[in-house]
Amino acid sequence: MSTLPVVAAVDGSDDSLRALDWATDAARRREAPLRVAHVRHHSAWAPPGVPVAVPLPPEDDPVLADARARLAGAERPPEVEYSGLDGAPGALLPELGAEAQLLVLGSRGRGGFASLLLGSNGLTAARDAECPVVIVPRPGRPVDVTLPTEPGPRVVVGLKTDSPDDAALDLAFTEAGLRDARLQVVAAYPWPIQTWVAPGDLPITVYDQDAIEHEIRALTDGFLAPYRARHPDVRVDAVPAPGDAAGLLVAASKDAALVVVGRHRRRLLAPARMLGSVTQAVLLHAASPVAVVPPAPAEE
Repeated sequence: MSTLPVVAAVDGSDDSLRALDWATDAARRREAPLRVAHVRHHSAWAPPGVPVAVPLPPEDDPVLADARARLAGAERPPEVEYSGLDGAPGALLPELGAEAQLLVLGSRGRGGFASLLLGSNGLTAARDAECPVVIVPRPGRPVDVTLPTEPGPRVVVGLKTDSPDDAALDLAFTEAGLRDARLQVVAAYPWPIQTWVAPGDLPITVYDQDAIEHEIRALTDGFLAPYRARHPDVRVDAVPAPGDAAGLLVAASKDAALVVVGRHRRRLLAPARMLGSVTQAVLLHAASPVAVVPPAPAEE
């Protein structure tokens, strides 16, 4: 069985070239081929509204030619395939994930407003692609608050103790192992606890933060046990922390190799694919690349 490729979507922008560098490194670590794809808005031969996939030789597409020139100087480059796609990027980019291990994009392309933190194509791909989507941000994103951590390579993943995301945890452990990195598991819990009472009544429930944190840590350790068994070489730091999950993950993204988040699960009353609020906030503000992982097919 052939190994699925890592796909890098390029459009000639600096953002997409940074994504190409990240994808090249990921393909090398996974011993997988690299597919470099350029989705063009306009085609000289495709009817309007009908996307047509046509592999193009690099000399016919200057964007792919620039990508080839960039990869010519890469150390130990993986096997590379180049292809051109004609049609709407918002429709075609997610389709690239149907036969890929990872789909990698820059945070912004050539179009759109300069003030945008994340382009619409990145949001669409992260929401709709069938494989994990990695968004590589522009360098220098400010992170006002950071989590204390040890130096060295680090992968970050968020854990909801009331509904852990197996697909996100699996990718996080895999990436940490491939990078010989520590895995920082951030388990957020709300604090202070808000107690709502009728007007005139006094709240009588007293919450012990130490007890809550101990319970969160015990739940986290239980969820992580099978992953630790499958990945004995990965060092895991479980971090129960009070506060907003998105804010904590953004804080942990400073100097991280990757932040891994799950895509919003489909619900009975909301069957459409969507990105959760935490995932969107992390995509917009994290200083490191962010991997958005779709739920397993059974969960979909």
